[in-house]
Amino acid sequence: MKIISFNANGIRSAANKGFFDWFRAQDADILCVQETKAQEDQLTDACFRPDGHHCFYRDAITKKGYSGVAIHSRREPDEVRTSLGWASFDDEGRYIEARFGNLSVVSFYIPSGSSGELRQGFKFEVMDWLRPIMDEWLASGRDYVLCGDWNIVRSARDIRNWKSNQKNSGCLPAERSWLSGQIGEDGGSDGTAGREGGWVDAYRRLHPEGEDYTWWSNRGAAYAKDVGWRLDYQLVTPGLGERLEACSIAREPRFSDHAPFTVEYAE
Repeated sequence: MKIISFNANGIRSAANKGFFDWFRAQDADILCVQETKAQEDQLTDACFRPDGHHCFYRDAITKKGYSGVAIHSRREPDEVRTSLGWASFDDEGRYIEARFGNLSVVSFYIPSGSSGELRQGFKFEVMDWLRPIMDEWLASGRDYVLCGDWNIVRSARDIRNWKSNQKNSGCLPAERSWLSGQIGEDGGSDGTAGREGGWVDAYRRLHPEGEDYTWWSNRGAAYAKDVGWRLDYQLVTPGLGERLEACSIAREPRFSDHAPFTVEYAE
């Protein structure tokens, strides 16, 4: 099973840069997209429903051209969910879940707090609200893959400029502690303890010492100099953690300020 997570920073923009041509060549089972920045009725072109994939969207209803998540799957899901029960989060188009038997695949877009204190405050509210939901999923007996842009790095290995970003959204100690504190044996390099039986960070499980990134600022020469952040994850339940085979970050060609992140799981 191959799953791709990709923050498109505008799915129409990514399509114009050849993303769906690239996607067709990947032979993936499921694609999770974040930041579609479109309403579903704007995505009627066949390129947005590639090769007969079943496509499902959760648009932002707070404003057009904002946020939005999607799932494209080769197999038709048994059920698709688009609400977790909190309108402030749901209405920004930040969650969609496809269920296939005992497997749930989620496309998540966690808010950024980089625009100021108001949005950072909302991000902290989302984090507190999501914790018991993620606990419930862990305890459910279902297999979960949580794909998405979490807008948080976990450790010094996940960001080029660790020290200079300690006071910036996405690298704040409280954010890192929240994310790493939900993950199993691999805590953060800043001393955050892992959680017994917690989520598995697919990339970190496969690359314990890896220093790869999935997002680069458009400012300066961040991309050319590889001054990046690892913000895009596939967090999986422990059983799926035992089935991890390989993962990759597709830096080239460039479709967005984020790179597609692919994980392969044993059947």
